[in-house]
Amino acid sequence: MAPVRIRTERLLLRTAQADDLAGLHRVLSDPRATRFWSTPPHETLAVTRQWLDAMLSIPDGEGEDFVVEAEGRVIGKAGFFRFPEIGFMLHPDMWGRGLMREALAAVISRAFEVHQLPSIEADVDPRNDRCLALLARLGFRETGREARTWQVGDEWCDSVYLALDAGDQCTA
Repeated sequence: MAPVRIRTERLLLRTAQADDLAGLHRVLSDPRATRFWSTPPHETLAVTRQWLDAMLSIPDGEGEDFVVEAEGRVIGKAGFFRFPEIGFMLHPDMWGRGLMREALAAVISRAFEVHQLPSIEADVDPRNDRCLALLARLGFRETGREARTWQVGDEWCDSVYLALDAGDQCTA
């Protein structure tokens, strides 16, 4: 599949490359960024390399994940490791600027328009208030909750399930 590049007002979202390792490790090794992620912070570049290799090998038509850049540096990721579940992460130095809302609006629009997804799903730790608020602003609605769905390290985490149907997205 040809590399994809999406430009927004302040961001570049693009297909990952092997040389994104250091930039992604900066994000994935930060305990604040991974607090509510499905894995603990990456302790070594080797762990991030495995993660990046998986991102690079997403089969065509099964997902589409993007590296997020601002000002020429990697600041996060947004997209679909596997359709229809969206996942995203932003380095904490970039929080509070509306950058992930900007990135997700572009990714969501592409998912509905290019990939013709009927809906998008999200699985969020209920303690992740910022993420839940962001997804609500984008039009996601809660569809259910479940206890002890993820074990991250030694900690069991719960899930809030959300969905966004095609045509229901909000750009605010």
